[in-house]
Amino acid sequence: MKINKFEDIQAWQESRILTRKIYELSESNKSFSKDLRFKSQITSCAVSVMSNIAEGFSRGGNKEFARFLFISKGSLSELQSQLYIALDLKYITKKDFDEVFQLSDKTARLISKFISYLKNTINAKI
Repeated sequence: MKINKFEDIQAWQESRILTRKIYELSESNKSFSKDLRFKSQITSCAVSVMSNIAEGFSRGGNKEFARFLFISKGSLSELQSQLYIALDLKYITKKDFDEVFQLSDKTARLISKFISYLKNTINAKI
């Protein structure tokens, strides 16, 4: 399948769902929504995941795109770490944690596969 725009990328699609879920969770608990610094940090991580996929796609080269996918994956790891904080502070339930963590893990696997594909494409040209 040819990717013509960043919206076609499955990892971006999954990260969009993840971002929406993070925003929903951050509003679902009064303590969570009042913890403005933490709420800002966790939502920024989620936004960063999808934003870096989009930005990398627009850079015009596989090597540069792979670099942005690594940044996106780093933001995703940061988000996963913050999910533990949200769970420990009882901002989210264990059920919500498991659901969102699973979604973030799926997104991470998609990004990793895409990075491998791009690296193989880069190496094939050398």
